[in-house]
Amino acid sequence: MIDDFLYGTAGHTGPPAEVEAAVRAAAAAEIMPRHRKLAAHEIIEKSGPHDLVTAADRLAEEHLTAALTKLLPGSVVVGEESVHADPAVYEALDGDAPVWIVDPVDGTRQFVRGEAGFCTLVALALHGEVHASWTYAPVRGEMAIAVRGRGATLNGAPIRSGAPAPGAVLKVAMSHPDYTTEAQKRALLGLRTESIAARPCGSAGLEYLAVARGSLDAVAFNWEYAWDHAAGLLLVTEAGGAQSTLSGAPFRIAGGNDLPFTAARDEATAQRVLAALRTGG
Repeated sequence: MIDDFLYGTAGHTGPPAEVEAAVRAAAAAEIMPRHRKLAAHEIIEKSGPHDLVTAADRLAEEHLTAALTKLLPGSVVVGEESVHADPAVYEALDGDAPVWIVDPVDGTRQFVRGEAGFCTLVALALHGEVHASWTYAPVRGEMAIAVRGRGATLNGAPIRSGAPAPGAVLKVAMSHPDYTTEAQKRALLGLRTESIAARPCGSAGLEYLAVARGSLDAVAFNWEYAWDHAAGLLLVTEAGGAQSTLSGAPFRIAGGNDLPFTAARDEATAQRVLAALRTGG
């Protein structure tokens, strides 16, 4: 079903382009008109001051839900805001229907501050495997697309993650240790070495894009919400990168992973990051 959708002839521009158009349309209609123009009542704390939702998040997810399920009848949506309203929605990741995994505004804090560092993330998965993804940073004018087995592009041009120079200090974006379990905090602190320059992450989607284009060597994250990671992990993989959880197993979008995990420009870099995490843990 997904293969027919992604590689078939539905529509003169092809399904991946139609999804791209839907993502751009949602951002144009619901996100960008509110950028730097949010009213106080349009910003709500969910679990705390570091977990925000805005009117742009909610309305963009509604827009995408309608558009994407129309493009692929029988599909369902697992979105950050729909799961917040009903946690049972997340169980669709293990179901038999194709799943659109949606983060309408990844980097909500940056969006609220009026910065450019946010994006919209969409991934298409079935039975726990991600088949395609779209990462759109509207202020930056960047659209990254990955299709399983067919590579990754940025604004239509192929991208490759490459590899750091031998012995180079690794540039790594990581979860903030304050928002982890004690064991995960110890593991993440293993990145504080002379061979790794670690910094707190921003928008997860944009950090993955930086790895895929080779401007960041790796990420190390301790949380596993599918909407933050599904699109970026496929993007990095299709750009030639590698990913692994702390146990050495691949990341599972449905959850139950041994955390933290990493995605890196190449396998050797992923192993260097994992070794540092294990040392810290």
